[in-house]
Amino acid sequence: MTHIAIVGAGLIGRSWTFVFARAGMNVTVWDKEPSVLERLEEDLTAMIDMAAAHGRAGGDPAALKSRIEARHALSDALERAELVQESGPEVLEIKQKIFRELDRLSPASAIIASSSSALMASQYAEGLSGCARCLVGHPVNPPHLVPVVELSPGPETATETVDRAEEIYRAAGQVPVRLSREIDGFILNRLQAAILAESLRLISEGIVSAEGLDDTIRHGLGRRWAFMGPMETIALNAPGGIEDYLARYGPMMARLADDCARGEAFTPGAARKIAEHFGEPEPADVRRRQAWRDGELAALDRHLINRRSSGGT
Repeated sequence: MTHIAIVGAGLIGRSWTFVFARAGMNVTVWDKEPSVLERLEEDLTAMIDMAAAHGRAGGDPAALKSRIEARHALSDALERAELVQESGPEVLEIKQKIFRELDRLSPASAIIASSSSALMASQYAEGLSGCARCLVGHPVNPPHLVPVVELSPGPETATETVDRAEEIYRAAGQVPVRLSREIDGFILNRLQAAILAESLRLISEGIVSAEGLDDTIRHGLGRRWAFMGPMETIALNAPGGIEDYLARYGPMMARLADDCARGEAFTPGAARKIAEHFGEPEPADVRRRQAWRDGELAALDRHLINRRSSGGT
């Protein structure tokens, strides 16, 4: 049975724990804060109960929990690991330190993957004796409900490492996306940055309200993007496929792309304007909305899985 070590049991680490245990894998969990490990069972129970209500807890929540063990010593958590999923702070010095420890303590055959969304493998794996087994396995929050995971190798990462990582993530029910080389922001965050920049610009200039912008995505692009990507979308939007689409609409899209906002759109003024719409957040309300979001994601996840399993396309 595949053995996974989770290093860092915050929100992402707990979600990864759920992902691997739900798939029938044994999972050991470590965090530098003992209090986090003390709350682990309670936090996982809440996560499992919510997913179970939508049929996304693997069928037997008790069996799922039995495959998870907390470890107060990092060496114990790593002892039999085939994949180490690190989900620590997005601070380079901390990441470098923990990767030195993971390289020293984990089995020589173990893959060491980081959940980092902002740091590339070359920044913290360079110089390690095991740099060939290190890569980024970047999820989308929360990974137990949003299955894509970006596999970004460093310059020294072995192809075999990416191959094995892809197999493990796919066996865990995730959708791995391989990058041929590392790039700042990987894929998802680069796409998100471009959309956010133009969104902030359109709202800041008063062209559309925050609500109108969100409705455009939620009830427009987002409806299609829930089950097909933008490349498949344009392939269906012209009789002759993608080449026909680009011949018809390419010049218009190029003009719009050249006119789109860039980094200058991320301003305090834009933040204030959007904050006026949403109001000052209360911590309890944020948690309530997060729980609502996760419930909606679980329902969507179940629907899409059911469609695929029944032959829907």
